[in-house]
Amino acid sequence: MSEPHFKKVALIGIGLIGSSLARIIRDKRLADTIAIATRSEATLKRAEELQLGDLYSLSAAEAARDADLVIVSVPVGASEAVAKEVAGSLKPGAIVTDVGSTKASVIAQMQPHMPAHVHFIPGHPIAGTEYSGPDAGFAELFMGRWHILTPLPDTDKGALETLTRFWQTCGSHVDLMDPNHHDLVLAVVSHLPHIIAYNIVGTAEHLEKVSESEVIKYSASGFRDFTRIAASDPTMWRDVCLHNRGAILEMLGRFTEDLTALQRSIRFGDGDALFELFTRTRAIRRNIIEAGQDTAAADFGRPHDADG
Repeated sequence: MSEPHFKKVALIGIGLIGSSLARIIRDKRLADTIAIATRSEATLKRAEELQLGDLYSLSAAEAARDADLVIVSVPVGASEAVAKEVAGSLKPGAIVTDVGSTKASVIAQMQPHMPAHVHFIPGHPIAGTEYSGPDAGFAELFMGRWHILTPLPDTDKGALETLTRFWQTCGSHVDLMDPNHHDLVLAVVSHLPHIIAYNIVGTAEHLEKVSESEVIKYSASGFRDFTRIAASDPTMWRDVCLHNRGAILEMLGRFTEDLTALQRSIRFGDGDALFELFTRTRAIRRNIIEAGQDTAAADFGRPHDADG
């Protein structure tokens, strides 16, 4: 597989995903010029201090001008505003993609503003951490992770192949998926877990019978790992909830039904039902490890001293 090379790549948004892309594009020399745009002067200044790009601008339109590849890495609620801003600057043949966690909404926001002479191919890297900002990125973020592309029916095959090779060069496995199916799948594996984590941490915060100091002191258990997820960027997750509302509500309804069944098993002492549930869910964890999507090391591979 030959590595794709672009004269100019524009990164619109320089948070975790954008800054990780900047690093890997630089490391693998995938572009002659990296242009970075963000609305925050402080963030742009920090990106320049980190030498993540070659050109820096507060204008997405300026960054996108003459770019062969434009990658939009902003909260999904800002997708339409970015599309409107860059539309007039996009050169013929440019590939425009995004990294948003909801696809049907992004397509509805961006597609109407994309000129006929560009290739708009929505996408979503299934990779991330709870950290954000230009300092959070690292070139290995996408290594061994899946990247889902949701091409439109009339997508140019050559452009799709080029974008596929780009993400493969970044270390990702690439899959194609229908946008609505993507949103349902992600509602299960990403959006619902984040919502549950936010809610559990919020419940602990408001529980008057347990002090905050106890919650923090004894959090070396399941609660600690919920706090990692719940530390994710609030703007991003607000937008995810608002822009994948239908699928998330469907999954929340199913989760509520399952939670009620679990509550009933506990209340009536149905040990067989509890054991069967816990056995099935344990198998899911093993399958994730076998698929190479996490480590089998104890405690997620966290370092521990000799005393544990």
